[in-house]
Amino acid sequence: MNESGQLERLYQVQQLDLELDLLTTQEADISVELKDARAQQERINNDLEDAEIALEGVEKQARRLELDLATTQEQIGRNKAEQDKNATNAKMQSQYENVIQQLGERVADYEESLAPLYERQTALSARSTELRAEHRTLRPQLAALEDADEARVQALRETGQERRERRAAMVSEIEGRLVKEYELIRRSKKGLGIVPFEGGRCKGCNVQLPTNVQQRAALGKLPAVKCPSCGRFLIKLN
Repeated sequence: MNESGQLERLYQVQQLDLELDLLTTQEADISVELKDARAQQERINNDLEDAEIALEGVEKQARRLELDLATTQEQIGRNKAEQDKNATNAKMQSQYENVIQQLGERVADYEESLAPLYERQTALSARSTELRAEHRTLRPQLAALEDADEARVQALRETGQERRERRAAMVSEIEGRLVKEYELIRRSKKGLGIVPFEGGRCKGCNVQLPTNVQQRAALGKLPAVKCPSCGRFLIKLN
């Protein structure tokens, strides 16, 4: 392949590179519906985790109070039994009554503290059940969206593979040093390593090119002529 043909082929390689860049962007660009479904799933999971952590804390607190309540009720029972057995005079009867009264007040406090905990426990259990139902409802919808997106991505990757194979065939016909330098320029210049010039201006940076640069670039010979402003390879398109 002659020198001019190599630059033309390099320009074609760049078109494939730009298509590959676009395919990569499209691969990451998931649908609004899938984004919303994923966000909804994350919200449900976070809310469910918060509800279950809160429920676990309430249940733990309730169990502790229930244990204290049961222990206190047992103490009342023992004191009543001892009262019946040992309280042989009014003074001892009064002492037992005072202890039993204090324990009874403690029981009332425990029961009063447990009531809002039971309400909170019921509410959190209902919320957890509701969130699990939401998750079950969302699951098939999300799965269908994920499957569709996987098929979309697979199609893009197959297209990308075809483009890469075509690119490899083209690159094999171009001088290796030219390709390597083009790739370095392209990485540093927003995806464009070789650009046409029209009306005496570089299409990469729109700078007016010196006449001698235009003349040399128009010949299409190697080493390739670069724009003195942006450093991209220049090519004269027919």
